[in-house]
Amino acid sequence: MSATKAPVLKIQPEPAIDDHEEDLSPDPNSFVATLRRIGAGAAADGQPWPELHLSLGRRMQMADADCALCGLRTVAEMALAGERSRQNGAREDCLDDRSMEGLLMAVLSLTILATERAQGRV
Repeated sequence: MSATKAPVLKIQPEPAIDDHEEDLSPDPNSFVATLRRIGAGAAADGQPWPELHLSLGRRMQMADADCALCGLRTVAEMALAGERSRQNGAREDCLDDRSMEGLLMAVLSLTILATERAQGRV
């Protein structure tokens, strides 16, 4: 069996949000504060899928699906934080309707991408 031709990337994980960073919004119902409570999100490492019995192309498709799902989770968390801050927060801290629509369109697009990659369609 030959070695994979996929390049190995060197990853240096860093926190997306600095825990020591001062919160700019004192309102716990603001978008940023709500988003921080929902979760820090996830990031794919950009490596091919680890199952070696798959072809390299299929492994790359699965890695693409993994990246899309990580992005989907992050955008869905942002949409949830936006909706919660709209319901509970001050009006000036809320996302407007166009921003919420954009987040939901991103959710739809990432879902389609992840589905196509997982099903082997390009």
